[in-house]
Amino acid sequence: MNLIILSDTHGLLRPAVLELLQEADAILHAGDINSQAVVDKLASFAPLYAVRGNNDKEWAESLPRDLTVTLEGIRFYMVHNKKDIPADLSGADVVVFGHSHKYSEERRGGMLWLNPGSCGPRRFHQEITLIRAEISGRNIRVEKILIPHEVT
Repeated sequence: MNLIILSDTHGLLRPAVLELLQEADAILHAGDINSQAVVDKLASFAPLYAVRGNNDKEWAESLPRDLTVTLEGIRFYMVHNKKDIPADLSGADVVVFGHSHKYSEERRGGMLWLNPGSCGPRRFHQEITLIRAEISGRNIRVEKILIPHEVT
């Protein structure tokens, strides 16, 4: 199973991101989507699992603040802001969050913690990134994808 894990699109789906989404069997979005149009576009590629970010206002009231989803036997816990992750993550294999716009990948206590960074408008002089992941059996392999962007 091929996953695309992204966050903080802030209303922008770059052409390079749209190209990568064509390979997806499922998409995880860790919030700050900014419009229903982006949700609809993402969902046109593959099943979409998304949480509400701090910039997702009234239009996103139906999106959950956190979400647990099991894909190919791997249990993902998703939330936008890392500070909102509960102390008890029993049963989770992977924690996905966003908000900081900064990519991170860390193994802690047998759990994989992922922040795909931001692939929307460039902010804070950060890289433009997302994660391509492959689930095979009970294993997950993640790859940081650096999206080319204009330098401003």
